Amino acid sequence: MLATDTTTADPAVRTASPPTARERLDELRLLKEEARDGTDPKATERQHARGKLTARERIELLLDPGSFREVEQLRRHRAVGFGLEAKKPYTDGVITGWGTVEGRTVFVYAHDFRIFGGALGEAHATKIHKIMDMAIAAGAPLVSLNDGAGARIQEGVSALAGYGGIFQRNTKASGVIPQISVMLGPCAGGAAYSPALTDFVFMVRETSQMFITGPDVVKAVTGEEITQNGLGGADVHAETSGVCHFAYDDEETCIAEVRYLLSLLPQNNRENPPRVESSDAPDRRSEVLLDLVPADGNRPYDMAKVIEEIVDDGDYLEVHERWARNIICALARLDGQVVGIVANQPQSLAGVLDIEASEKAARFVQMCDAFNIPIVTFLDVPGFLPGVDQEHGGIIRHGAKLLYAYCNATVPRISLILRKAYGGAYIVMDSQSIGADLTYAWPTNEIAVMGAEGAANVIFRRQIAEAEDPDAMRARMVKEYKAELMHPYYAAERGLVDDVIDPAETREVLAAALATFRGKHADLPSRKHGNPPQ
Repeated sequence: MLATDTTTADPAVRTASPPTARERLDELRLLKEEARDGTDPKATERQHARGKLTARERIELLLDPGSFREVEQLRRHRAVGFGLEAKKPYTDGVITGWGTVEGRTVFVYAHDFRIFGGALGEAHATKIHKIMDMAIAAGAPLVSLNDGAGARIQEGVSALAGYGGIFQRNTKASGVIPQISVMLGPCAGGAAYSPALTDFVFMVRETSQMFITGPDVVKAVTGEEITQNGLGGADVHAETSGVCHFAYDDEETCIAEVRYLLSLLPQNNRENPPRVESSDAPDRRSEVLLDLVPADGNRPYDMAKVIEEIVDDGDYLEVHERWARNIICALARLDGQVVGIVANQPQSLAGVLDIEASEKAARFVQMCDAFNIPIVTFLDVPGFLPGVDQEHGGIIRHGAKLLYAYCNATVPRISLILRKAYGGAYIVMDSQSIGADLTYAWPTNEIAVMGAEGAANVIFRRQIAEAEDPDAMRARMVKEYKAELMHPYYAAERGLVDDVIDPAETREVLAAALATFRGKHADLPSRKHGNPPQ
């Protein structure tokens, strides 16, 4: 028989009542309030004075109202020494959890600069590891809101090891879930490599910087004097280094564009991007296209205007807009279906392919292929950029990156030749010979090994040199070469172009082709992985 007497022999213990559930709940509310507000009431004021939002304010902008679910809010570090044992704030300087963006699950972590300057310690890193593992397991995008001072020096090598765990998970998640890094403060040293491993990097002018070694180290080693923004600010990485895909003037606009990008991406590599009903008729004719592209191959035009005429409602999101401007990479919709667009830009360097353009387009093609986004390529390319700098810089190696990316892509691939398509650049830009599913051309197309003038100078060198009037002979040979090998139907007659189309019907033709290949399935050879050129 069980005893029912719960009294104790100690009168002092008998008189002390344990806290009630309501009292415990009040205590919990106070703890969570402290975790939300931080221990220093002036820290938020200092953050705002820098022109920056707090971590929680950023999360509120990113996610749908009321959808955020925090993980490990009451986590604290266990480090000792250098005064750390006396300062153990909740969250340990990083907020982790998940919520929704337009109703779809998104995982997020945000450095809280108010606590340890957002520096990464062991507990801090463990929280990030956990939310990354959860994102991979759930098959949902991961957004990092970065505003941290690097590794927490007081914790030594434990902090550095924390970065290693992040890098390992970035690599594991690559091509599996979309990873987006939003730079909202400083990011120095090894910390910069996590954003570099992700799919997209956003930056805010004046307040965010990325560099491996800061201005002080640069000055000490090289003698060069430079500011933080001059060394690694948003404009530098958006225009010069190519590290940054998108740069904006303020955090609100930046985070709004992150939401827009997420609306164009699938949740993971097993899903297709979300399709929406479009009010823009797929068979809409665009007579404007007949006048946008000059027939004269030497006259420039703005390829961006061509894209606007073809995609739904003229709306597209250009990636790396200010870097390698001779090629355009953009996400858009055609008849409601998300597509990736790669297009030469004749307004910049005549649309040639160079080292930076090849790298930019190759990474974009790989991203589209990883996340089941069909690729539409608009060609108007006179070739690769000639020059000693390009050759010594490895244009062969870098150009091969784009070639490899296209050849390896298994998503639907449709190419359209608007005007020039010369030499190896024509092959590299998703020609039919490297696996494009459909290849179309406008009647203004010129597909050849090189331009007629250059070809005539090579083929008819002797005749031109021996002629009484070399200029007249050259002009006649150029005309003959064009008539024989560069007329608009030469490639179509040989099955290298599937159809020559009316430019005004481009939208209808592309929309129908995408619908046809929506269920495309292609297998790659069994292998551990390829060995792409680097």
